[in-house]
This record gives sequence, structure tokens and C-alpha cells, in this order.
Amino acid sequence: MSADTAVPPVVEMTGITIRFPGVLALDGVDFTLRPGEVHSLMGENGAGKSTLIKALTGVYAIDAGEIVVAGRPRRFAGTADAQAAGISTVYQEVNLCGNLSVGENVMLGHEPRGVAGIDWKAVHRLAAEHLESLGLTIDTRSMLSSHSIAIQQLIAIGRAMVLDAKVLILDEPTSSLDRGEVEQLFGVVRDLRDKGVAILFVSHFLDQIYEISDRITVLRNGRLVGEYLLSDLPRGELVNKMIGRELDELTALASVADRAIDRTGVPVLRASGVGRRGMLEPVDLDVYDGEVVGVAGLLGSGRTELVRLLYGADRAETGDIQVGGRVAKHSSPRRAIENRIAFSSENRRAEGIIADLTVAENIVLGIQARRGALRRIGKGEADAVVAEYIAALGVRPADPNMLAGNLSGGNQQKVLLARWLATAPELIVLDEPTRGIDVGAKADIQRKVAELSAAGLSVIFISSELEEVLRIAQRIVVMRDRRKIGELDSSDVDLDGLIDYIANQPEESVA
Repeated sequence: MSADTAVPPVVEMTGITIRFPGVLALDGVDFTLRPGEVHSLMGENGAGKSTLIKALTGVYAIDAGEIVVAGRPRRFAGTADAQAAGISTVYQEVNLCGNLSVGENVMLGHEPRGVAGIDWKAVHRLAAEHLESLGLTIDTRSMLSSHSIAIQQLIAIGRAMVLDAKVLILDEPTSSLDRGEVEQLFGVVRDLRDKGVAILFVSHFLDQIYEISDRITVLRNGRLVGEYLLSDLPRGELVNKMIGRELDELTALASVADRAIDRTGVPVLRASGVGRRGMLEPVDLDVYDGEVVGVAGLLGSGRTELVRLLYGADRAETGDIQVGGRVAKHSSPRRAIENRIAFSSENRRAEGIIADLTVAENIVLGIQARRGALRRIGKGEADAVVAEYIAALGVRPADPNMLAGNLSGGNQQKVLLARWLATAPELIVLDEPTRGIDVGAKADIQRKVAELSAAGLSVIFISSELEEVLRIAQRIVVMRDRRKIGELDSSDVDLDGLIDYIANQPEESVA
């Protein structure tokens, strides 16, 4: 079902302009959202998507333009004003209270009261009714933290319905979900759409955009490119409008995986029987000079657990690790760094970028960590390193003094990559380096990985997008149920074959 264009819009944003120091984040952007539609907001990182959403939700004040909600001009002083106007948001990182019950989260701030205070029986009854309206039957007295991210997001949507949301903003809601969970979420989204809720959807998964959307608005560099019906915008044209480059950007690296790797010498890293009880069954893994080894598997397969044990972020209970033929005890990340191994975590917010430090300070952290506190890096050296990697990785804006927290997700990921490349590692572990970023930034990072590996850097590359793993890895380690089930040469398998292997291959035995 598509929104009826004869129905008055529930949201009209006209000429929206927002300035930050030295940056024009939005430049006269128009956006219209109608009842009963799923409207996707598209653009590469830094295009202005998040800024536009924050203007609509009261996080940012606008410098120029007008916001009209349900026919009434609005000036939101904060998020409470936006919620009062019927606008609710569900973020990629669910903004609920894990230490409270499901029912308490759903009804938080809207608890029914009696003469003795909060009527907890009514709280859980009403919460259950709201969740059941979304097709979700769940014990409302269970702790929120006991449920998966997918269920928590549905609970967050249930809370939005308590607030009588006329507009529901879903900001990258599927980044951490598997296919079954995405289908469950989309079922709820379609039901809400059919009930007349206006849904603003943001995702970097093109397949999902074309599966769920009725209409698409494209931004680029803080400006409106256009608004389109889904049926009028083929995928290649969408990508071209987003980034000004053709979809071939992501297929230009197709030959990278075919580059021959010499595996006759001593590997850069050899892991033998590395595991930890309850976390990962023992795994063997070799990585050679200039090789990109992909790690593929579904969420929960053990991909991240494996590389955290290799790096010392978590301590292995079994097996041993050799670096360049020498036994290495990675009892901590510091020891791995000393062995010229770098690790970029999938959780860039909690374990990567430091939002309150500048871009320059974030980049030189890795060098300083390797040298230790007593050998401070000099300003001249730091400035040269920062300038080199900002240019090499195309960090935008190219301002070393900007707070890293003010960068888009894709540019934050480039800063993290710069931090570890500046340490001159022999092996870099990249865990989901392109998750949550746009096509343009994704192509930039993939291209850089290909260049670095061709120059001799060894890479362990994890991605939930199997096409990406096939594109840049010469060899693929396949994980399932926290076990390694085998290895594949990427030149010998296509996407369908890899999916079939993940699903059906018998488990590999480990001596």
C-alpha cells in the first residue's frame, strides 16, 4: 500500500537549514511525510539524514525554514515537544532501560495510577495489550535485558504506540538483526503503515529499502536531490543520486579476491586450537603476508568471539598463537599491539571512537598506546601522521580539530582505520568496518583494504554482508554455532554457494 497523495501530509519540512561551526549541515531541505506510507531517507554518510531527523525530533533547532506537523507550524524546544506532537523514534541502539521489566519500559512515564500510587497490575495489562496489537506476545514482567535486540526494538515500537505516535522514525533498525528478525520487524511496520502511521525509515541495506518503502527522499551534501516513488527509482539510479557515482563502485574490486597469495612460508599469524569454554570451540587459523582472510557466518556464529580471542580483548583458555613463527601470549590488547596486530571493534561507539576527542587525537591514540605513556609523540610528528591519513582515507570534513563525535558514522570508521594504520601493523583485524555506513564510504574502505593488502598488509575481515566478504577476501573461514565449520577459496564459491555452505556443511573437526 502506498500513501494517498490526496491526503494532507502529516509532516511538511520546508527550507530546513542548520549550521554548525564551519559546516552547513542542511541547506534549504524540503521533506514531506504522509500518513500510511513508509518513506525512506537516503544519502551517504554526511548527507544530512541524521541532522534532518534530529530537526524533526527536537534535538536540533533549525536556523531557517518551517516544520509543520498535522497542519500546525511547530518550533520544538526539545524531544518532549516532538513526542507531544506525535513523533517517536526507535534507534539502532535501543534507548530503553535494560534493568526494568518489559511492561515498565512500555508504559514508562504513562503508568496508570490509583489511590496507592502506580497500579502495577494495570501497567502490565496495558503493556501486554499494546504489544499484542503489534503481534508480540511476551511476558511483560520479564527483564528487558533478557530479550534479543530485535525484540527490544519491537518493544520500543510498542512504547511509541503508547505515546499515540502519528509519526514513527526507524533509524537503522535492522543493522544487528538476522533475516528472520528483519521479517518480523517488517511485518509490524507494514501493519502500522496500514493503520495510517507515517513511517520514516533509514537503512543502508538497499535490498531492505526496496522491500519496505513506498517513497524515497535522497539527500547529498546537505541538499535535497529529490523525492521519488519507489517504482520510479531503479537501484542503480538511486546509488548514483546518493553518491554521484555508479553502482559499479562496489563491483570494481571484484578481481581483488583473485590475487594469488603465497602460503608456502611462515604465516603472519597462526592460531592453533584457540577457544574459550562457553564462548568458542577451538579454532585453527593461518593468515599469510598480504592476505585478506574473511570470516563469514550468521550473527552469533562466533565471528567476533574468534577475533577478540586472537587480539587478547578476551582471554583464550585453550590453544596457542604464533606471530611470525614466534609464540605470542595475547593476554591483553597491549601485547597484541606490541606484536604489530591492530583490531578495530564492531562496536565503534563503545570500543572505538572517543567522541569527546578531536579527529587528530583519535588518530594518534594507537601510536601513543604502542609507545607507552613515557614516550610522548611530538606535535610535528603527530600533525604529519594525522594529515597523511585524513587525506589517504578521505575523512570529511578534513578538519583534524573537529570533535570525532560530530562526524558521520562512515567518517568515524575512517578515523578508526587511520588510528590503527598509523601504528604500521603487520596484521589488522576489521570487525564489521562498513556496518551502518553508506555505499560511498563503504566503497572507500573496501578500496583501501584492497590497496593495503596488495602492499603486503595482512587483514582479517568480518562482515555480515557476505557479498562484501567474497569481494575482498582471498580465503573465507566459515563459522556456525561458535565453531569453525571450514574454509573456502573465494574464487571457488559464489554467494549462493557460501550461503549453502554456512547452512548445510558438516562441522569441521579440530584435532
